[in-house]
Amino acid sequence: MVYKEIDGKKQEPVEELTIEVEPEFVGAVSQELGIRKAELLTQELLPSGSTRFVYKITTAALIGLRNNLLTATRGTAIMASLPLGYAPIEGKYRPERNGALISFESGTSTAYALDAAQARGILFIPPGVPVYQGMIVGLSNKKEDIDINVCREKQLTNMRTHSSDGAIQLTPYTEYSLEQCIDFLLDDELLEVTPKSLRLRKRQLDPVKRKREARA
Repeated sequence: MVYKEIDGKKQEPVEELTIEVEPEFVGAVSQELGIRKAELLTQELLPSGSTRFVYKITTAALIGLRNNLLTATRGTAIMASLPLGYAPIEGKYRPERNGALISFESGTSTAYALDAAQARGILFIPPGVPVYQGMIVGLSNKKEDIDINVCREKQLTNMRTHSSDGAIQLTPYTEYSLEQCIDFLLDDELLEVTPKSLRLRKRQLDPVKRKREARA
């Protein structure tokens, strides 16, 4: 994000955002833009029956908005934005989401470990992926972060049971785009970008040090 120093104050870029949606999605749009601290400039009912919103919103808060609105409106939202200039920073936009599922060891993810992990949230990786300590591998069902083991191998025994003989059924993992990854980030998280992958991680990789810093 490009910030400027204007009249001795740090300022950020803002834009005029226009959104058109069907009446049944007006509430969803208002809620999403409220979370992103957008300022409603005008709202009007069009002859077609759709509602047109015009907002003033920071460029930072626009990141990830399109995907969220298309999901909330079943792909029917129409949106466009124009630069307005710069405005003083009044409060940093912070995405509202649950905690992260974090790998607490390095290795290769296994179907056996992911089968247990998927009960705790939405997974971002499939089996057979190299992971490291502190890497974010999913979105938790709870508000707090959870450290999990996604590399655990199944213990081989001579005992056979009905439950252990069944094939592992994994829910398809969620793969974020670059824009979605940036929108996901909280202050204590980073995004690693390589030609072949996007990896979310905690700034502090060590779980013990991370918890100590959180308490401090």
